Amino acid sequence: MVVAGCDIGSATGKAVVMRNGTIAAYVIIPSTPNPEKTARLAMDEALKKAALSSIADLDYIVGTGYGRLKVGFAHENVSEITCHARGAHWLCPTIRTVLDIGGQDCKAMSLDEKGKVVDFVLNDKCAAGTGRFFENMARVLDCGLDGLSALSLQGRNPPLITSQCSVFAESEVVTLINEGVDLADIAAGIHNSIANRLVSMLRRVGVVEDVALTGGCAKNRGLVKALEDKLGVKVRTLPVDPQIVGAIGAALVAKERLGS
Repeated sequence: MVVAGCDIGSATGKAVVMRNGTIAAYVIIPSTPNPEKTARLAMDEALKKAALSSIADLDYIVGTGYGRLKVGFAHENVSEITCHARGAHWLCPTIRTVLDIGGQDCKAMSLDEKGKVVDFVLNDKCAAGTGRFFENMARVLDCGLDGLSALSLQGRNPPLITSQCSVFAESEVVTLINEGVDLADIAAGIHNSIANRLVSMLRRVGVVEDVALTGGCAKNRGLVKALEDKLGVKVRTLPVDPQIVGAIGAALVAKERLGS
């Protein structure tokens, strides 16, 4: 049995092919302006990596993510909340709290022992706390995303960044730069500010260990550390790239639809 999950986000497209319950191949590509094209490109590359000749070789496909309605070759589409929960729990059955940070939104979920979502909150009306926000801040500091994370880990006296709006927060950062504040401290302040907002979301669903981050921002060590410091708990490291967790969950749903 061969199934696939296709997760089309605002920043990247992900596809996972599973064969007999194990991951056979996965890809992460930049999103194009056309979600349908992104889905097709991601799936074609995943099929190639899995040594499959065409989509017809797949028994079932589930689409998820921001552009899930545009995954025209999928048999059905499922919300990213369900898929991230399912994928995280499959990777680590002890996980009870999941925070998915995407390019344009973020979601906090609490799971039961079977990986089912029992509560969730989302923030999809503001860029603050998302990948897009970190990209903007990396541009302002002229350091790149990896550099922003590395800088934040070096900060010793982070300033308080209070603006809840990403536009105003960026203005605060520019002011701090002009005042000569150390860039590492500014980077740490940025991560602390975002962590405060994300912790507030997590507490609304209840923080129960184990806690996991999914999405591209889960690769940001500065953010992980800031969250751990504020939550007082360790964030569980997943055994795969955290950016493909939603696609894994979609593939698992596909597998379930076939009764296995």
